[in-house]
Amino acid sequence: MPSFKIDTSTAVVFVAVEPQLKVINKQTGEIAVDRESGAKMMTVGLTVADEGEANLLNVSVPETGVPEGITLGMPVKVVGLKARDWERDGRHGIAFRAVALVAPSSKG
Repeated sequence: MPSFKIDTSTAVVFVAVEPQLKVINKQTGEIAVDRESGAKMMTVGLTVADEGEANLLNVSVPETGVPEGITLGMPVKVVGLKARDWERDGRHGIAFRAVALVAPSSKG
């Protein structure tokens, strides 16, 4: 299915749910793996606010694209955010995926 780029350049993005490994089979504990890089996948909840509206998005990100020290409430920039619709076993929804998150740099 096709995916669509999401422009977050004017949005304010905060971590709403800290990154966790993306489990694809709860019975076996199998972790999702990025098909291209082989990196484990993480899921992070992001609040994306733009033009007077805010939404919570659960975004999949390769583990290599999640910087250490990401914490609840931290502002982040999202690199390469895309949305893709999915359907399986009569269920459907929208999956969000990003290449990476960028934490604010410390100013010293």
